[in-house]
Amino acid sequence: MPKQVEVEKRLMRGTVAVAQAIRLADVDVIAAYPIRPYTSVMNAVAEMIANGEFYAEYIVADSEHSQFEIGKHASMVGARAFVGSSGVGWAYAAEPIIITATDRAPLVALVGNRALDDPGAFGTEHNETLMTRDIGWMFSWACDAQEALDLTLLSYRISEDHKVMLPSAVCVDGSFVTHINYPVEVPSQGQVEEFLPPYKPMNVLHPDNPVSIAPQCNDEFVFETRKQIDDAVRREPEVIARAHRDFERIFGRQREPFLEKYMTEDADVVLVGIGSMALAARASVRELRRGGGKVGFVRIKRFRPFPSEELRDLLAGREAVGVVDVDFSFGSPYHGGVLYHEVRSALYDEEEKPPVVNFIAGLGGRPITPGTFREFADISFKTAERGRPERNVYWIGVRE
Repeated sequence: MPKQVEVEKRLMRGTVAVAQAIRLADVDVIAAYPIRPYTSVMNAVAEMIANGEFYAEYIVADSEHSQFEIGKHASMVGARAFVGSSGVGWAYAAEPIIITATDRAPLVALVGNRALDDPGAFGTEHNETLMTRDIGWMFSWACDAQEALDLTLLSYRISEDHKVMLPSAVCVDGSFVTHINYPVEVPSQGQVEEFLPPYKPMNVLHPDNPVSIAPQCNDEFVFETRKQIDDAVRREPEVIARAHRDFERIFGRQREPFLEKYMTEDADVVLVGIGSMALAARASVRELRRGGGKVGFVRIKRFRPFPSEELRDLLAGREAVGVVDVDFSFGSPYHGGVLYHEVRSALYDEEEKPPVVNFIAGLGGRPITPGTFREFADISFKTAERGRPERNVYWIGVRE
């Protein structure tokens, strides 16, 4: 049983909750550059430093590219570091984002998910994160402010484990999580210190011990470094599971590592999604259940590493699966979304694999409501009746 602990309960936005986690984690270096909707985390951190609530080196960069370079180098000289961005800011920092993973720096970043320009939009989409899904970063998605705080602490613990030593991004939906107040339990400093040990890098860049990191080596060593990252990624699930067990023991809150399962035990149809859509999904599932519809919802909490085995165990044998993407992958097989293809691939080898139908929705921040989920469910039940999708992909809520 989780132990009972005293916590401070407050109402706060997702970005402010992440700022509290940064303070509690005693982060050494923070590199900031503004772009909505992530910016307010840096505002909150700056205010806490100015008020003497904690000390950190706070560096205002001249661009997102420089910002992520600062974070990467701080991590590699032995400092616990934090950065963040959104949309085209994350895209502009692509070079250091890639190198942070290939250089095995356990940096933690916040991604305030927003649409990629053009046209300009502050509304939620997940493409800025998903465009970097294959380079070695771990990606977790928070559904509310409490989970944003918790995942930030968990990210430092997991990334800095010597079995991993890879960066983490905590993804929070713009506006729906970044700027909406939620009730949050803020743990004590003592609890966090018990959960999160000091950062101990495996190799530290220092003038007294000069070494070369990532020299030009082409076919001589690049292949081997890629395999080393693959080995580390394969170790991540074990490290993640252990961190979550310790989290529950110390903080008294249960956090399932990979999936949130809502009324799935006897569900014939299961809807799958990521992020803040979970709030509308739960309300819709309850309503559909009252009408006799045996439907459930699964929220994928960690996109990398992808929970393939957990999803296979949960979804095999269902009558139909509906995958909701707040993203696009133009020209992909069947013109489906990124999450759809990941789920479909995970189920490929199952003998009792269900038909999988894809819903692209919520682009640009268009709300995904309980009514939207009823439409998802209706199409999914019709897919179950047919035994196959009438068509693979539906754009839901788009004006003709």
